[in-house]
Parts: sequence; C-alpha cells; structure tokens
Amino acid sequence: MARLDSLIDRLFKDGGAELIFESGAAAVVRGSGGVTPVLKTPLSGPQIVSAFAEIVPSNVKPGFPTSGVTQFNYQAPSGSVAIVFDRKSESQIRVVVKPSGNHAGAVEVKEERLELASPAEMLHMAAQGNPPASARPAAAAPTRGISVVSGDARAVMDSLLAMQLEKKASDIHLSSDNPPMFRIDGDMRAEASYGVLQPARLKELLFSIAPEKNKVQWEEIHDTDFAYELPEARFRVNIFMDRKGIGAVLRQIPNSVRSAEEMGLSKQVLDLCFLNKGLVLVTGPTGSGKSTTLAAMIDYINRNREDHIITIEDPIEFVHPNKKCLVNQREIGVHTGSFKHALRAALREDPDIVLVGELRDLETIAIAIETAETGHLVFGTLHTNTAPSTVDRVIDQFPADRQEQIRMMLSESLRAVITQTLCKKIGGGRVPAMEILMATSSVCNLIREGKTFQIPSMMQTGKGYGMQTLNDALLDLVKKKLVEPNEAYQKAVQKPECKKVLEANGFKVEVGVDAV
Repeated sequence: MARLDSLIDRLFKDGGAELIFESGAAAVVRGSGGVTPVLKTPLSGPQIVSAFAEIVPSNVKPGFPTSGVTQFNYQAPSGSVAIVFDRKSESQIRVVVKPSGNHAGAVEVKEERLELASPAEMLHMAAQGNPPASARPAAAAPTRGISVVSGDARAVMDSLLAMQLEKKASDIHLSSDNPPMFRIDGDMRAEASYGVLQPARLKELLFSIAPEKNKVQWEEIHDTDFAYELPEARFRVNIFMDRKGIGAVLRQIPNSVRSAEEMGLSKQVLDLCFLNKGLVLVTGPTGSGKSTTLAAMIDYINRNREDHIITIEDPIEFVHPNKKCLVNQREIGVHTGSFKHALRAALREDPDIVLVGELRDLETIAIAIETAETGHLVFGTLHTNTAPSTVDRVIDQFPADRQEQIRMMLSESLRAVITQTLCKKIGGGRVPAMEILMATSSVCNLIREGKTFQIPSMMQTGKGYGMQTLNDALLDLVKKKLVEPNEAYQKAVQKPECKKVLEANGFKVEVGVDAV
C-alpha cells in the first residue's frame, strides 16, 4: 500500500475537491467547508518527491520528477485521482490531487491549466476572511471559494502554529489590524504575506482553540490564559484586549523537557535539587527562560529522587510524567482557584517538593516562605532583573511592620536565587546568562540585618560557593565564543561595569545609539 493512499482516502471521505501538497507546508484538503490540514507537520520537497515516486506510472517513472509540470492518473484503493505535479525547483514543489472518473467534481488533468495558491496562501487568505482567487482554475467562472465563517478557524490556527514551529519562533503575536508577528531569537518579525487580521476574524480564530471557561472569562475581563496542545508541542496562550481589538500571544512549550545536563546547569545549581527544605527562586524578565530552567530542575529531581512533587501553574506548561517521583500538576482555574489556595492545600497533600509557577502577591509569597520553613523544598519565580534585587523585592512586598519578621524568615528559608536573561547565540538560537546567589551564612546575616546592599560584593567573593554575577556570566559566554561582546553588553544590567570587564579581557565593545 502506497503512503499516499490513506491521504487520498481522506480526500474521498471528506468529499474534498482537492488534496494539495507544497514544500514547506502541511498537506491540506480543500472542499466546500474550507481548508483542512491532513498532516500535522510541513513537508519538504524531497519528502513529497519520495511519496509520489511510489505511484507514478511506469512510462512516467524514468527521470521523475522532471522540471515543470507532470500530469498522470492513479488508481488508489478508495478511487481514481488525477495528479498535477509541478516542480519549480529541487526545493519548490506543488502537487494537486483531484478525484477523477465517475466521482463528483472529477476532472481530466489535460483539460485544466492550474494556477493554484499554495496551502499556506489559502490558509493565509482564509484568516483574512477572503477566498484566494488563485484557488480557482484560470479560465473557470468565479466560484464560492473557501468558507471561513465556521469550521476552518481551528485549521488556520493549527497552520499558524505549525509555521511557528517551522520558524523555531518562541512566540507568535496576533494583534487586530496587524499581520502575525513571530519572535525569532528575540527579534520580532512580521509575516507580511499572511495579511492583516481583522478584529472579528481574529476573535473567531482565537476562540476556536479556547476552552469555554476562558471564552467567558475573556468576555468578562478581557484577559485570559490557557494552554493549547498539538502533537508536536504545547502552547501557552494569553488572549487580551487593546485599543484596536482582540489580541493574543502564543508561546511555544516543547513537549520534551530539556535536561539539566543538556542545559549545562552548574554542579552548585544541581545540588539545590537534593535539598530537603528551603526556598529556591528563579527570576528574570518575561521571556528569559525561567520556565525552561525550572522544568529542567524538576526533571532532574524526578530522575534522581524518590519523592512527591506538586506543581502549581497558570497554565500548566511543561508536562512531567512520573519517573522516580510521583508528580501531581495542578492548573489555576481548572484544578484549583488560586496559587495561595493551592499552596495551602499542598501542605495537606504530603509533598516533598512544591513548584509555584509565579509568586504573584504578598499572601502567596508568605505561604511559600512558611512552606519552605516547615520542611519542604519550594521553587518559585519572580520578575526581577538581579539576584540582590530579588531579596529586596520579596521583603518590600510586606507592610513595614512585618518586614523585620519576613527578613528573619527569609534568612532562614532562602537557599538560592538564580536570575537569568537570554542572549542571542552566535550562529542562531539563544543561550541563558545566569546570575547565582547562594544563601551562605554570610548572605543570610546580611538579609537578617537589612544590609542587602552589601550582597553584590559578597557575590564577588563567593565564587567558591558557586556564586556568579551577571557580568561574570556574560563574560564567560563571550570567552566561550557563544555570544558577541556587544550582545553581552546589551543584556547587562550594570553596563559600565560590564564594558570595563569585557575590555579588560581584550573584547571590544561598540557603544552606539542602539547599545545604550
């Protein structure tokens, strides 16, 4: 049985007019109900050639595929089809498969000169609410085209997400009256060929993948978060409202967790995974890779300890199957009402390790510190830019009359703060620069006495304990030829000191308008 037979069977079962393949896109069926992907991943030119080489007639096989258009018929188990194979170059291939013979909508390939839009173009046009004119035969009378009113919205979203995976983009931004934009290696790039998304159409697209409760929540407060899953990856979705209308950001979360070894986490960081109690904070700005680092640490625990792990997230991002540990993952709004409620409940659920996706408010922070004090290992995240400022941020969350008590509690429960930022990697991709503060007895004394301003100097002299300033981390990445000096300077918080350190080690930093 040929590999294509199952897809041709789908064409007949769906009553489709055409089955379309194009290099760089997922195969789709076009019918009266719109465009529907029949494969989850884009195909390359060689993959398409290999599949169709199995079914070409013997008189066509020599030299197949030749440049230009090759036309032939094929008798599949489910029915006869007419095939137009258009090879524009080795990598650019488009194939159209249509029912032939006695089937409804059958065509004779010799009578038709096809000028078809690509599957991606058709889905792009569908997203704008307009059927592509080029999806019709050149000389044919106008037809109804592709329906985008209903049913096709999820196919368009899945196509966009497939494009995100293909481009290796961390995020896709969808905004009313704008084309889709992809964040690739930290930079925003518009997909102009897709066209502008109208507010009503964009809402239809986003609501096609949103759970009912999130649709209701968005209508009430114009913000909602949820996760959406494809076989290739999960996506963290935030839908919001701005002055132009509805918008969304979809972040890619790989189905597989990057291991701690693959990420190159230091021995001192991995040692934190074997603590019996205490608070470990992973901090950084949005999009700095906090979730990836935490997931790697939880996975490391899962592979090396025999304990009970509870994660509290909004929404659940990386999925952790049971390995040596029992892992329970709870999602805010689905399995529990809030972080603070779930964290309080966790104390009655016999956990050894608790991951709190975000320490959002005073009460959640207080419970996390209490949980760490009572014999549990707690991981949490905050949006801070340096390790020392994280300590101040936690203390400043509390009223003045409680801060002395919190300083005492934090000095006893804090074990480490890992603050990271992502840098553009030479040759593509990104790599984290990590600032590490280990809660030694000296650091804990400074926290207790309210002398956190002395922590940076303590980090300079604490390298033997695994401590590392951000500037030292950036310098190390430049020395390893992973990051350009200018990129390291851009990502530094203390830029003058970073420039001085880089130049002292023989690296030139060009400070222009864009580098300030």
